[in-house]
Amino acid sequence: MAAVETIVVSEEEGGMRLDRWFKVHYPGLSFVALQKLLRSGQVRVDGKRVDTSDRLIFGQMVRVPPLATDAKAVVPRGDQTDRPSAGDAEFIRSIILFEDDDVMVLNKPAGLAVQGGSGLTRHVDKMLEALADKRGNVPRLVHRIDRETSGCLVIAKRRQIAGKLTAAFRARSARKTYWALVAGMPRPQQGRISTYLAKGEDEDEDMKMFVAKHGDDGASHAVTYYAVVDHAGQTLSWLSMKPVTGRTHQLRAHAAHIGHPIIGDPKYFDKQNWELPGGMQNRLHLLARRIIIPHPNGGKIDVTAPLPQHMQQSWNLLGFDTSSYDPTDDLDD
Repeated sequence: MAAVETIVVSEEEGGMRLDRWFKVHYPGLSFVALQKLLRSGQVRVDGKRVDTSDRLIFGQMVRVPPLATDAKAVVPRGDQTDRPSAGDAEFIRSIILFEDDDVMVLNKPAGLAVQGGSGLTRHVDKMLEALADKRGNVPRLVHRIDRETSGCLVIAKRRQIAGKLTAAFRARSARKTYWALVAGMPRPQQGRISTYLAKGEDEDEDMKMFVAKHGDDGASHAVTYYAVVDHAGQTLSWLSMKPVTGRTHQLRAHAAHIGHPIIGDPKYFDKQNWELPGGMQNRLHLLARRIIIPHPNGGKIDVTAPLPQHMQQSWNLLGFDTSSYDPTDDLDD
């Protein structure tokens, strides 16, 4: 009978996300199956419950319950769509906003997932394998943005660089600015949203977040600064949003919480009898517009992403000027 395993995190694995660690050690274990093990407490790190996005530390001990015999098996690669290709490499290169010897910043298009999940075979993480160098170094994700959100996505070219960038995100040294189109016009026009957010009980890994109370199970503090850049009467507003924390769906949940959900958001737009203005696409109007982060080797990276086509169409219809001053630059974090 299979027994519980306890595996020590190696020095090379320090800083690796838990889901990626399982992908290396148990490539036959699906993301959904891993989430179920985590939710039931069968997988623990140093005796504590963890999440797929948690980063491992050198020397930690990972408890792995008995798994199906095929969990360690290499996932069959017979399907050509599962293999990184020259086309994947070409696509990734086509969306690079910034690149040097250590870092890339991609302009991730809306609709492309950052990581795999249930039913997903095409995502950034998989496509990055096509850019492996001669030593086998594969560019690595250091943060995530939602599948339907477009814009700046930072990629490390080596594990050591990934560790430094991850530390910068953890220390909140990265400054992120998002643009959103929301229903109505928030008052005050500049403000700070501070709540606790927790995951719902949905089995879907892309579950909905809800506003919780301090001390509730799984609740994490979330802080966002926002400012109205422009508006179309009282109907629609262009917001510049700065997340201080990086919780799942934070901006989408916070926009809905203050009564001004993001246009095209299938999870959080809750306005009854609200009609989308003519000429606008019913897609998420949220862009990771700008990121400023310390460069691992000194200096800083400062990158801006353009509006995606569906948002540019809306901006044109509303007469919004993208050269407008961004008032959140003066807001303190």
